Formats: sequence, C-alpha cells, structure tokens
Amino acid sequence: MFDQCAISELSLKGVKDAGYGRMTQVQEATLPVILQGKDVLAKAKTGTGKTVAFLLPAIEVLSKLPSSQRSQLRSSINLLVMCPTRELANQVAVEAKKLLKYHRSLGVQVVIGGTRITQEQRNMQANPCQILVATPGRLKDHLENTPGFSTRLKGVKVLVLDEADRLLDMGFRRDIEKIMAATPKDRQTLLFSATVPEEVRQISHVAMRKDYRFINTVKEGDEETHSQVSQMCMIAPLDLHFSILYDVLKKHVADDADYKVIIFCTTAMVTKLVAEVLSQLKLNIREIHSRKSQSARTKVSDEFRRSKGVILVSSDVSARGVDYPDVTLVIQVGIPAASVKDLSVSEAVTPSVDSSTQTEVKGALRRVEMKSKESAYQAWLGYYNSNKTIGGNKSRLVTLGEEFSRSMGLAAPPAIPKLILRKMGLGKVPGFRST
Repeated sequence: MFDQCAISELSLKGVKDAGYGRMTQVQEATLPVILQGKDVLAKAKTGTGKTVAFLLPAIEVLSKLPSSQRSQLRSSINLLVMCPTRELANQVAVEAKKLLKYHRSLGVQVVIGGTRITQEQRNMQANPCQILVATPGRLKDHLENTPGFSTRLKGVKVLVLDEADRLLDMGFRRDIEKIMAATPKDRQTLLFSATVPEEVRQISHVAMRKDYRFINTVKEGDEETHSQVSQMCMIAPLDLHFSILYDVLKKHVADDADYKVIIFCTTAMVTKLVAEVLSQLKLNIREIHSRKSQSARTKVSDEFRRSKGVILVSSDVSARGVDYPDVTLVIQVGIPAASVKDLSVSEAVTPSVDSSTQTEVKGALRRVEMKSKESAYQAWLGYYNSNKTIGGNKSRLVTLGEEFSRSMGLAAPPAIPKLILRKMGLGKVPGFRST
C-alpha cells in the first residue's frame, strides 16, 4: 500500500483522489528504492503504473526541499521528465497534476513541439514550473533560445527518461546528452524502459551514478500485451488495400456497437489520405499525426480515449506509451517500421470484396483532392525507399509505386520534383515521373 512508504499526507491524499488503490508490481519494486535517493534503471512494460512510480517519489523530493531553497522554487525547475512523443508528455503531465492536487505551491508545465515556443516561455515565466515534462527536441530549443532557461535547469534534483529505449530509437541521444550536461551532476536520475538494449545501458552509464540500481519488473516468461491478443496478417495487392480495409471495418462496426478501432499508417501523409477516404465513406473518423497542430492532436487523443463508436487513423505517434482503453480492433496498413518476426502472427484469408464495396471506395477516392494523393504518394515512396527489403530493389519499388497509385484511383503515379527524387537517391531510376 502507498501509505506504507515514506510518502507525505498531501501526496497520499492526491493518490487516493486519483483513484489509485493498491500499488502495482512496478511501484512496489521501485518506489522504496527511489525514495532512498538511489538512481534507478527500471525495466517496466507500458501500462504497469510506471508513471506514478517515478512521479510520486520525485514529488516527495520537491516537497521536502530545505527552506533555504523554497524561495527559489518558482524560478527553478526541480523535476525534469523527458518523453519520446508529445502525446506521452501530455499524459505524464496529466498524471502529475493529479498527484499535485494538495501540493498547491508546486506546478507542472509541458514543452513540446507543435506549439508556439513564445507561449511556452510565457507559461513558464508566469506559472509555477517546478516540474517540467518535455520532448527532447523542444527542450533543446529552450536551452538554446530561452533566456535564463539554462540557469533554471541548474535546480534539477530529479531527471527522468521515460520510455528510454524509444527516446534513443528516435535518435535523441545527442539532445539528451546536451540536456543532461546542463543539469547538476548530483541530481537523482531515473530511467524507465520497456526493453534494455545496449544503447540504453550505455546512456545509463553516462547519466547515472556508479551505484545505480537495475530493477527488472518483467519476469521471465511474462507475456507482453501483444502475445495475449490474437494477431493476423493479410497479404493483398496494394490496389485492393482501400477496399479490403473498408470491408473489414464495415463488418467490425456491424458486429460491435461499442467498436473502437485504431488504424496505423506508415506516414503522416498516408494517414491523412486514409482518414479522408474513410470519412468520405461516412465512417466516424478521427485523425492524428505529426502534421496536425499539437492542440488538435491533444483534442483528438482525449476525445478518442473517452469515446466508443469511433475509428482513429494514426501515424506512429500513438504507437506506444499512450493509454487508450477498450480498443476492439487494431489495424496496421502497410509494412510496420519495426520487425515482427518474433511475434505470433497467423495469416488470415484475404476476403473477397464485392463489387458494391469496390464501387463505394472508388467513389470516395474520386472525392479526395489530388493534392492529398500526391502528398501521400511522395511520402509512401520515401518510406518504402528506406525499407531495406523493398528499397533495395528499385524496379520492384517502381512497380509497387504504380500499384499504390492505382489504389488511389490514379492511372499513373504522380510526378515528383527532381530535387526530391535526387534526395531519395532515385534521380536516375527509370520509371519515376519528375517535374
């Protein structure tokens, strides 16, 4: 139980009001160690209560700062949490606000890409900001461009890397190292990660004190969420993807009145196209990807979280660390970015799509603007060109590009600016139209 840990009454009241009863396995394993002031590398799966596991003890550190430092609380940043995505950063901030309910002198702010940096600067100046939740890129922007920000980071007592493996997978290592260098060396550092590959171990040696504790809360033989869910793949010609997708969705919607579907697409522009086509087919669609403003993404994410009878079309911004309850179906359209060789995936029979469904889809595609199709084709080409299996065979890439174009109702692939083709390394490959 939380009250058996060295946690203040104010925090316990916040925990109770937030609806947290018994501690999860991750919290039981990590809370006592973190409360001792130890640096911790915790291997913990998503959805196991790890956010509270690092927020709650960090808030205790802040609430117990000596009186000599309390006058500086408003100006200094004392807890810094880095997250790989904007959605996860917002989610962490929401949890922090719940736990801070009775710590009225403490405040949390979020700095993430997709929002106006000047507005963030004003928020941090005008409001308590002892806890800052951020994505590394925007944090680096503030470090380089916001007056006094580097000074505020000198007050960091606890540094957290949430989803550390994904932060590194996304190429943030240099940004993280620069940000760490701007914080005090005597800080407490917490790394939470679903996996602990070599790169995470390397950053842990740089970020943490030599006596850090490694806590593995993933038991050998523990089933990941994906291994508890029936998973199937469907191999189908590209030019039938929209018709098959619509057919699968129609049947699922008819079978489950409380349907809640997530469709993952390969790129932001392909996501936009799929959402537009399905909207034309009168399905209840929400759309989220990196080209949307942060306010729009937050609004859609919150709405989808609390809704039923809705379909979310998303790029990989929602792929991990974001909590959406009661999802009834997840669909990946196209080849995923990461390998799935180690997953138990059976092959499903590709449905035969009736002519009326194909006619509906063709009509919907005709109503989608050509600009959306051109942008989707260019993004699709860039994605598959970087795929080792497909991009290594340029003639096959040309053929698949033609199939994808037909799937959008086009007789021929759209032309692409010569400069972009050259940047993709496709400038001299026959079969691509250029402008």
